[in-house]
Amino acid sequence: MDNTPMLIRTKHDVFDLINSGRTISRRGWLIVLIALGGTFIDAYDFTSLGIGAVQLKTQFQLSAVQLGGLTSSMAVGALVGALCGGYYVDKIGRLKTFLLDLVFFIVSAVFAALAPNLVWLLIFRFLMGVGVGLDFPVALSFVAEFTAINRKGRSVNLWQVMWYLAATLGFLVIIPIYFAGAGNNLWRFAVGFGAIPATIVLALRYMYMDESPMWAASTGDLKDAARILRTTYGINAEVAPDADITAQSHTPSIKDYGLLFTQRYRPRTILAAAIGMTQSMEYFAVGFYLPTVSLLIFGKNLAVALIGSAIFNAFGILGGFLNVAFTQRLGLRRLAMIGYTGVIVALVCIGVFGGLIPVYLAALLVALFIAAHSFGQGAVGMTMGAMSYPTAIRGTGSGFTQACIRVGSILGFYFFPVVLAALGLDHTLLLLAIVPLVGFLFTYFIKWDPTGRDIDAEEAELTAQVVPLGGAVSLP
Repeated sequence: MDNTPMLIRTKHDVFDLINSGRTISRRGWLIVLIALGGTFIDAYDFTSLGIGAVQLKTQFQLSAVQLGGLTSSMAVGALVGALCGGYYVDKIGRLKTFLLDLVFFIVSAVFAALAPNLVWLLIFRFLMGVGVGLDFPVALSFVAEFTAINRKGRSVNLWQVMWYLAATLGFLVIIPIYFAGAGNNLWRFAVGFGAIPATIVLALRYMYMDESPMWAASTGDLKDAARILRTTYGINAEVAPDADITAQSHTPSIKDYGLLFTQRYRPRTILAAAIGMTQSMEYFAVGFYLPTVSLLIFGKNLAVALIGSAIFNAFGILGGFLNVAFTQRLGLRRLAMIGYTGVIVALVCIGVFGGLIPVYLAALLVALFIAAHSFGQGAVGMTMGAMSYPTAIRGTGSGFTQACIRVGSILGFYFFPVVLAALGLDHTLLLLAIVPLVGFLFTYFIKWDPTGRDIDAEEAELTAQVVPLGGAVSLP
């Protein structure tokens, strides 16, 4: 432990310690990885039902509309969880929300796998979605508050690597179960398996994680912030006797949602919402239904389709790692524009030439879609909301962005099987190309990028200009 005394007088002393990078430790990195472990569970739960969508449709005799409603039920739950979770992440803290959301994952995964009919499956998939909606705002806010400015963007963007690792693992776990003769119950094994990693992550969070020191400082609890700095980072932090704690605090309120649309935050809120909604719509229209897409490309052999889906998701892992490598160099905005371009090219080429090109070329175009999405807007859609706001309203801002993401996923979940049944794969993907085009235009015209910016320091400077000396500090 560094025994050099470090006095804390204001919340900004805590912010500066975290953002400077002087606090990083091995345990700090472990906590970041455990926090992102929640996104691993989120990804697995979202994609697990898609693995056995064909068997599920047969077992419950579902129409395309019913299948779309079932798959979108989890996204509806995530929308509810995000709207509520973003506010409570700021109100009750990151740690309590962390532990609560994983309970949703464990219980809902087990009971969804045992669902006797469509109604019960809808209920538990909805509850699973509530857990996902709670987890993403807190996980991304937590990582943003645990890493330095020069690592913040790529650390938060690691969630995308976790996502595709989970999606790939899902297929690798289910392939041997398929060959073991699971038949029409394949989807039950896929959904129920999610309870195992959720239990592991819950235990790790309980054992190793603590509250975010930046959140504690933001709410005025400098003593708890100092304690966390000592126990988590090994910094000998103490609250100075002359610290004015009450002047540093911000009391979370439902009115914080209104702050997102004030003149200062409106452009970043619109951009985060636009990227989040378009990237989720394009991904959940294609990524969730990869087994279905693989069947249409490779033929009716489900084993080949599952293996093909695992390979497609491996391209997502590659794109995610490249995203992390280039985040600080290119910034979130440029990453998103590059990703949108790659996705548009892939969708248009499949849509126009899908029936005329060899199978391997169609497969490469799907791989390009996944890699470009993962490299660009897929990661940025989540990260933009977590990095664009100060600590006091980061959970609220991230939660609102998550809600917009869930609207996009609901549209993608629901309409893809319906449109696919009516138009076929080629025309469906060509129509879908409109979505990333809209996202590209928003990203091009709204020139906001939080990469490398100390948002809390900017807020402090702005507040100092508008608040009289000695007055209470509050958000503008």
